[in-house]
Amino acid sequence: MRHNHPLSRLTNVSPMNAQRRTLVLMRHAKSTYPDGVADHDRPLAPRGVREAGLAGNWLRANVPKVDSVLCSTATRTRETLVRTGIDAPVRYAERLYGARPGIVVEEINRVADEVMTLLVVGHEPTMSALALILAAADGTNSTAAQRISEKFPTSAIAVLRVFGAWADLQPAGAALVAFHVPRQA
Repeated sequence: MRHNHPLSRLTNVSPMNAQRRTLVLMRHAKSTYPDGVADHDRPLAPRGVREAGLAGNWLRANVPKVDSVLCSTATRTRETLVRTGIDAPVRYAERLYGARPGIVVEEINRVADEVMTLLVVGHEPTMSALALILAAADGTNSTAAQRISEKFPTSAIAVLRVFGAWADLQPAGAALVAFHVPRQA
């Protein structure tokens, strides 16, 4: 029996492979730089509000339903998540603010086994570095990897297929299957 799994539009995965985990790495949307506001507390700019909404629309259309979210505690990441409209349990992690890729992997390693699609909302340069560190497995989209290596703009989304439990995720443990930058046409 053929299943119409949403990720198959991106990767042509077979129904048997549809149970593989999906990791979505998203950079926060465009923020402002108000005077006297600490970096951690910077809010979204009007453009960021719009593009976070576009990102949410793209996620709902192209990625399996998000089961869980890891989000930095920064105001701009929290506001980005709200504006995507993604409705899933969220764990806010202070460690994701200013984190190196290894810290983000440690947080992902703590995610429950029943989570099949995980969204991580974080910052640059961590999101791009993490996507490229993880994306060495067979099936990686080299064009997407090249685009990420050049720039991971605000609101950008990297979608990776994970080949095992979250607890076992390590460098080269995923395949990068898509990279999208939501912008109004």
